[in-house]
Amino acid sequence: MTKIISTSKTINKTDIEKYASAAGDFNPIHLDENFAKTTQFGKCIAHGMMVAASISEALTAQFGINWISKGHLKIRFKSPLFPGEQITTTGELKKNSLNTFSVKVTKNNNRVWQ
Repeated sequence: MTKIISTSKTINKTDIEKYASAAGDFNPIHLDENFAKTTQFGKCIAHGMMVAASISEALTAQFGINWISKGHLKIRFKSPLFPGEQITTTGELKKNSLNTFSVKVTKNNNRVWQ
């Protein structure tokens, strides 16, 4: 079975701040601890698309930049990612498929998105 190159990284507050600046997304849920304490999460969370970028990085490592023009992502966000948590991206070719991969992002060994 064809597998995607696995990647892992720990997301920290600085990563989130840099992503916010690059994306122009300054939603206080990502950056303001006092505001985040008033939300259902109780603290700041990473941008969902920041985590989705880890999928793109894994696919690019496996297939090169061309996958972007020929592929697409369908993502389900299953839980928030907090600063200090480690994410791991893995994937494999789906059974009975020539070109569809099931890719998963896990945090601290629990599934987050797929």
